[in-house]
Parts: sequence; structure tokens; C-alpha cells
Amino acid sequence: MPLTANHPRLEPRLELPPEFESRDYLLYNADLSGLSDEALADHYARFGADEGRRANSIASRADFAALIPQGAAALEIGPFCNPLLRGRRAKYFDVLSHSVLVERATSLDIPHADVPRIDYVSDTGDLSIVDRQFDFVLSSHCLEHQPDLVTHLRNVERLLRPRGRYFLLVPDKRYCFDHFLNESTLADVLEAFEEKRTYHSLKSVLEHRILTTHNEAVQHWAHDHGEYMQDYETRTAAALEEYRSSNGSYIDVHAWYFTPASARVLLTSLRTLRFTELEIERLYPTRKGTNEFWLVLRK
Repeated sequence: MPLTANHPRLEPRLELPPEFESRDYLLYNADLSGLSDEALADHYARFGADEGRRANSIASRADFAALIPQGAAALEIGPFCNPLLRGRRAKYFDVLSHSVLVERATSLDIPHADVPRIDYVSDTGDLSIVDRQFDFVLSSHCLEHQPDLVTHLRNVERLLRPRGRYFLLVPDKRYCFDHFLNESTLADVLEAFEEKRTYHSLKSVLEHRILTTHNEAVQHWAHDHGEYMQDYETRTAAALEEYRSSNGSYIDVHAWYFTPASARVLLTSLRTLRFTELEIERLYPTRKGTNEFWLVLRK
């Protein structure tokens, strides 16, 4: 039977594991044997999440992406040479075409057999070129690169059908090269929105070039964060020259720095203040030894 106003479009079946499930928490953390469900939940809230303990059935980033149903209409932003989405209805958006992505992978000595055909290419990252809607949008380590976070979220909203979801894999600043940078604030985000920022500020370029450190997650978990402001005079001069010579063109750096807790507060505030229609449906904290957390936002 065709869909009508009296028969709304059916949503793809989607089962999202809870952030915390007591039996999974016990299964993957044998040292907690003997604790009651209540005590397990208390332990996770007080210690486990920050310790990076696994507390649900999701084993990996691939499992997280696989929560998107096979065959669903879905768009992946920035797949490079290893897309997380597959299938005939999966579409891809990138700032580079397929051929350029292959060239880039080759130059970095990365296998490029899985570089997908890019359906939508915008060298400025302009999502408005996408001319249809999807049940799901997914991005991996993309959110932090957006010059204007609010506009990015609004662009994704436009691409999502009602009740659609935005799946995000987001770097945790504590365990990547952003370790020494401060968490982004609501004021930072709204300033970029009011300025209608389309390229990164001098502050973002300077911070990224001067204050970043190594990107080894396991070392960060072991409290080895590298040196702070190493060779900062030379790096400052180089960053200034890079910014000045760009003449306002896009420089690819991180503009936003998150932890799971700060992302929850920031995204909830943007929703409450009506800067976005997207609300947090799930937030899966960073696992020990890794440098990312996983988010599901629902329209």
C-alpha cells in the first residue's frame, strides 16, 4: 500500500544499546564480580565511565556504525579511504573527489581500494549541495573541523528526514593531540555562529599549530601527554605566516575541543536555546586506549 498522509513513512528499525547495561558491565569487568546491579550502576557513574570501561554491547567503532540498519538511506560525510557505511543506498560527501582521494591515499602510503565514489563534492564543505534527505547521516572526526558548529548542525538537520539520526564519532581532547587545549564553550560556538564563520579563526590556527601534542591514545591514557608548547616561537611564526598567506582560504585545523561530558552540556544547551533541533539520544563515552566517543543525535 502506498504511503499517504494517513499512513506515515515507516522508520527503519533501530535498536540503540543503552550507555550502561549492568550485565554487560559485569561481563566485561570481572573485577566487579559480586556487586549488585545498583552498585554496578553507581560504580560506572562514579568511576567506570572516566576509566574507559566497556558498559554495553558495542565492541568497536565499526559496531557503532553498524547500528545504522543495512539498506537505510544514509549519507557519510568525509569517508576518505575507509568508509564506515556500505550498501547500495549509502551515499558519500567529501571536500575531495574520488580521484583526488586516491591520490592523497597513495601519497600517504595508505591502501586506497576502498575509497568510495563520492556522490557530492564541495571543496568548501558546503552540505547545501546535497539535494535529498536521509534517515541517517554519519561523520567520523568531522565535527571538530567545522568553522561554524551551529550552521553545520543546521545543515545536517536539513538533510535528515523527521526523526532521522546523526551518528558522530568525535575525538576526546584528553586522549588525542588536542590534550593541552581547553574545552570549547557555548560562548565560543555562538561567537562563530554570529560571525558566520566559513574559515578558521587565527586563534584556531595558532592553537592547532602551537599547542597540539602527540596523537597516541594509549600513551595519553598512561598520562604521557608529551611536551607543552614545544618549540613554540618557531611554530608561532610559521602559523602566523600560514594564516596570512592563506588570504582567507580554508586551513584544515580543529576548531572545537570536546570531552564526552562537555559535549553533552554544549549540545544540550544548543538544543535548549533553539539553535538546533538535534537532541542527544545516546552518548557512549570514550573507551580506554582509544581517542573518540560516539554520539547519536535525533531530529
